[in-house]
Order: sequence, then structure tokens, then C-alpha cells
Amino acid sequence: MAAFRDMEEVSQGLLSLLGANRAEAQQRRLLGRHEQVVERLLETQELAEQRLREILATEEEVAQRLLDVKAQAHQRGVELQQLKAELQKAGEENTHLKASLLQLTTELEELKEVEAGLERQEREVDEDTTVTIPSAVYVAQLYHRVSKIEWDYECEPGMVKGIHHGPSIAQPIHLDSTQLSKKFISDYLWNLVDTNW
Repeated sequence: MAAFRDMEEVSQGLLSLLGANRAEAQQRRLLGRHEQVVERLLETQELAEQRLREILATEEEVAQRLLDVKAQAHQRGVELQQLKAELQKAGEENTHLKASLLQLTTELEELKEVEAGLERQEREVDEDTTVTIPSAVYVAQLYHRVSKIEWDYECEPGMVKGIHHGPSIAQPIHLDSTQLSKKFISDYLWNLVDTNW
């Protein structure tokens, strides 16, 4: 039995040695797998960090674009407000110009009416002078031939001046109408005329 026991002890020693060898081999396998997993983990971590850097760069680019778009939108808003102000000012000017145009049109119509009235009066005056002037000229020429008086039209106002060309001599006429009556002046002038025809 002692031998059996020795054998059993050796078997157990061998088994424990074999178990230790198996554990070591298993440990080696596990360590190998652990290294593979760590390598994969490091590769995955590196890839994740690369992707994270790319995402951050993309986010930064998108954020910058968003800021640019907001700045452009603000600038467009300012330009839109300026255009609205200019449009309102142009509308006010347009209204003012329309009012001025309406006023000028009214004044033009009034001036046309005044012009038409003046043309009408001018025609009437032309018609009157066509009749009056020849008769007035005829009367003046007749009076000159009958009275033989040459009038001084450049004398002072209120004075009656001229020269009477009588049958033998020329006689000057110098009368003050402010001191003499019209009847006296008329009688005096007609007395100069030779009525023996």
C-alpha cells in the first residue's frame, strides 16, 4: 500500500505538474489572445480618435459655415432694411412728383385758357383796329389837311404845342392845358383854320 500510495502521490504530482503545464499553456493562449484584443482595442481606439478628429473638424467647418450664413443673413437683413427705406423714400418722392405734376398740369391748363382768352381778345382788338385805325388815320389826315397844324408830340404833358401853317406865315402854337379850358383851346385852334373854302 505504501507503494500504491507513493504511486498515487506521484500520479497526483504528475497530474498537478500536467495541470500546471496546461494552465501555463492556457495562460499563454489567453495572454496571446489578450494581446490580440489589446492590439485590436488600440487600433479601434486610434480609428475612433481619427474619426472623432474628423467629426470635430467637420463640426467646426459646419459651425463656421453657420456663422458665415448668419453673418450673410444679417448683412442681407441690413441691406433689405436699406432697400425698404430707399423704396419708401422713392415712393414719397414719387407722390410729391405726382402732386407737382398735377399742379403743373393744372397751371398749364389755366395758362392755356388764359392764352386762348388773350388770343380771342387779340383777334377782337385786331378786328377793332382794322376798322378803327384806318378811320382814325383818315380823320387825323383830314384834320391835318383842314387845320394845317403840325403837332409836337414830344412836348411836356399838359402842354399843347405845334406849328400852324397858315396862308401867309407859319405860326407857333404854345398852350398850357392846365391853365386853359378845353373849350378855349378848341375854339382857339378852330379860329386858326381858314373856313373860306
